[in-house]
Amino acid sequence: MSADAHRHALLTGFPTTPLARGVLSRLLHDDRALHVDCVVLPSALEHAEAAVAALEPHARDRVTLLPGDAAAIDLGLSGREWTALAERVQLVHGCAAVSYSWADRELAERVNIGSAQELLELADAAPRLQRVVYWSTTRVSGSRRGYVREDELRDDFGFRGPVEESRMRAEAVVREGMQRHDIVILRPSHIVDVLPGAGPERLDGPYLLAQIMLGAPMDIPLPVPGGGDTPIHVVPLDYVLDAGMAIAAHPDAAGRTFHLVDGRPVTVRRALELVATSCARPAPRIAVPTRWAAKLVRNTGLERLANVPRAFLEEISTEVIYDDTNTRELLSGTEIECPPFETYVDAIVGRVRRQRTAEREALEDQRAKAHSTV
Repeated sequence: MSADAHRHALLTGFPTTPLARGVLSRLLHDDRALHVDCVVLPSALEHAEAAVAALEPHARDRVTLLPGDAAAIDLGLSGREWTALAERVQLVHGCAAVSYSWADRELAERVNIGSAQELLELADAAPRLQRVVYWSTTRVSGSRRGYVREDELRDDFGFRGPVEESRMRAEAVVREGMQRHDIVILRPSHIVDVLPGAGPERLDGPYLLAQIMLGAPMDIPLPVPGGGDTPIHVVPLDYVLDAGMAIAAHPDAAGRTFHLVDGRPVTVRRALELVATSCARPAPRIAVPTRWAAKLVRNTGLERLANVPRAFLEEISTEVIYDDTNTRELLSGTEIECPPFETYVDAIVGRVRRQRTAEREALEDQRAKAHSTV
């Protein structure tokens, strides 16, 4: 097959996030005529090359790594590279984002808003473009409580940090492009990668529940932030990929936004009970206000042990429900559904255990090397 016979897609965010790696794998599997260009930070190029080398031969031959920066002018490419990319691209999946809670404002705004702006600029210059799929997040709702519809994007309820605010502003940039392009916006809630062989990542969101449990001495009673009755919004990566890729390819998805969420989320209290059972320790029982929980975490040293940002404690104390009407409509008749939290909580805890072990061994190696040079 000649190069011109291939369909061409652009993927950003690879290989930095499990989401982008999963999207690449699904794209190559679902369309054997698709060639994917990945804009990759030079610092992540070696990681990207290893990830591509691990693909099946029929897949790896259809991936081109372009050293650049999804948030930089012209994606960090040369003028000739950018023009050629714009001329051939037919499908865009925008996964580039900073999502971990403790990112500073400068980084969050540069990556999240900048990558959205660059994505739209490329789309405006792409004569063969058929669809843009933008992977956003439910966290664009910020501190809002109550019922959040899929078609809503508001900034009048405040945000718990620069990551939430910058992701909202980034989605607003992409939404402006809906008047000119076929754009699909996907908003998963907190994603956990519980697939076999999941590698080390920054552990954020629900992973922090296991971090707290595993990092706390057994004699320290752990609090339940807020009343414990608020839903905790988490989805496994394989469901996000199943649902997101099906919606992204659906002809009726154009110009719409989709919440990829668990329609029957567990409460914070129930999640903590399940995590505690998996960690073989007593479940937290005492509900305390979020500000007290944050102070207790600091005063007992758990913040150092578990790296739990206050924004996360505030988030799981915010009572919010995400409407998923659009998602249910387009997935109707399929077998795609979000599995219950109970079925993968052990995988979350196992992932955190492995990462803690790896970090401890790396620290011991550093100390041994330092000692040997004395």
